[in-house]
Amino acid sequence: MSVLSPQPLHVFQTTSPSLPNLAFPSQPQAFPFSLSSRHAFSHSPQLHLHFRPSATVLSAVTPENQSPDAPVRMVAVVGHEAVSPLKSQPWEQVMLHTAKRLKWVDEGYELLVFTDECIQSDGKKAMRLQEELLKADILVIVAVTNTESTKWININGNDIENVICFDSSPELKNKLGGYDVPTQVRGSIFGKVLGNSQFDKTKESYEVVQTVSEAWNRHNSDDIRFCLLLLINAYIRPVPVLKNLRAKGFSTLNCMLGNCGRQVLNCLLDPNCRKALQCLNKCSPVDQVCNYRCIASYESAYLEAFSLCVLQKNNCLELEAEIPDKPYVPPMDKFRAQDLTFELSEDLFVGWLGKLEWSWRVVAGQNPAYDQFPCQYQLFYRGKAKGSFWYEPVFQVKTFEGQLVWRRRKYRVKRGKIPGTFYFSVLDNGVVSNEFWTIVDVANDLSWGLFHYHGAARAAGQSYTGAVLVSPDGTFPNAREMTKVVAALERCGIKEWELFTVDNCSCIDAPLGIPEGSSLHTVVQIEDPNWISV
Repeated sequence: MSVLSPQPLHVFQTTSPSLPNLAFPSQPQAFPFSLSSRHAFSHSPQLHLHFRPSATVLSAVTPENQSPDAPVRMVAVVGHEAVSPLKSQPWEQVMLHTAKRLKWVDEGYELLVFTDECIQSDGKKAMRLQEELLKADILVIVAVTNTESTKWININGNDIENVICFDSSPELKNKLGGYDVPTQVRGSIFGKVLGNSQFDKTKESYEVVQTVSEAWNRHNSDDIRFCLLLLINAYIRPVPVLKNLRAKGFSTLNCMLGNCGRQVLNCLLDPNCRKALQCLNKCSPVDQVCNYRCIASYESAYLEAFSLCVLQKNNCLELEAEIPDKPYVPPMDKFRAQDLTFELSEDLFVGWLGKLEWSWRVVAGQNPAYDQFPCQYQLFYRGKAKGSFWYEPVFQVKTFEGQLVWRRRKYRVKRGKIPGTFYFSVLDNGVVSNEFWTIVDVANDLSWGLFHYHGAARAAGQSYTGAVLVSPDGTFPNAREMTKVVAALERCGIKEWELFTVDNCSCIDAPLGIPEGSSLHTVVQIEDPNWISV
């Protein structure tokens, strides 16, 4: 996931127990209100109600000598045989996969990956690394601790304007925009020593490092890619997918109060809605789990009305987002030796429903923020109206009070252009989300399935991708079948180590069931599920 939330400023500072005061800034450019939605498998929009000061941390910079069409050259140097926190995958493999995922955003983003073994060998690879560093816009250093490597990098990377270090020797320093970035920035005295202009730039770079480091420490492939995109956006050239991070002026406030004054006031007066706003402002800007738990913990009709008016109806934040078209994921073309049809595709979604109370249970998912939520059930069924098809996910969320609460959503599903592809849409918490789903593969005995999705919440300015591995009982397929799962994941551009396992241990009293008069399978015969341990 790319985490695309801006820096928060806590403006809902309550001076009385009943109503918080809004702190209004003195400059229009210092009042970018961001309320963004990010959907994932749980398919619930997350409202990020953040007021923040100037947008310098995430501002887009285009150097005069940087053509908008010129490639962005990045070099990553990783410690030889260094192991990442991503299921103990070597950092080299993680960064090579990141290079591939960056191409989905822009073919012009080039990331070359070297290990510091080539430095120590002092051969042709070291010469090539040296040559690439001369052309690099950004140098990323990961888990490099070897003394010889550290000295070599400090000498040969000295002329690179942007250097970012993670989990490496303290002798390796961050440098952004041509300035060294200190470990902390204090007081006005530094402005007198550095000069106000340089101090401002140093402070901005320090804030970028803080934001990037926080995202990096979430230890997932989406956030690693986000870190690099953020650096490109801030120091090389604008990144279109990050355009919604940039500040808006007072037009946002005027739109909110002019069109949604009643909804804003009702939200602030309602205890749950007000708690949701306060909770969201306390979340880290890169912690999507925290943001989603705020919504799930304090979900209310007032919060829904607020987002429906501000985002969906009036687009007060002037946001846009489109469904991503990369990576392209082909659907399966046959099931049990039969050509896939739309009727057969729908039956595969319906899955075990009828023999069991649910179609599928989610085993694991690729999205780092949401696919790990506990007890995810999928309900697919045909509606009463001719040709109608519905999807209802049912899942648990742990609130900030420590309670496990059930949530349920309802999606309209329409057929895509070819069998195995579908369009999903929902009005959820006041925001319309549209998604494109692909049935990547389903085992002949329906012991597992893999579904991929691209999506966007246009009015919230967010786009996303993900995939879910499902089975009838929520457990992983056996070792033989997992080889097929890994092959299916590869067709999605996903590595097995990117998956987050769902906790399916305490799933009592799930609010299941489908509307009376719904229908299920038309083609597929479901076998006896007695072997399933549920």
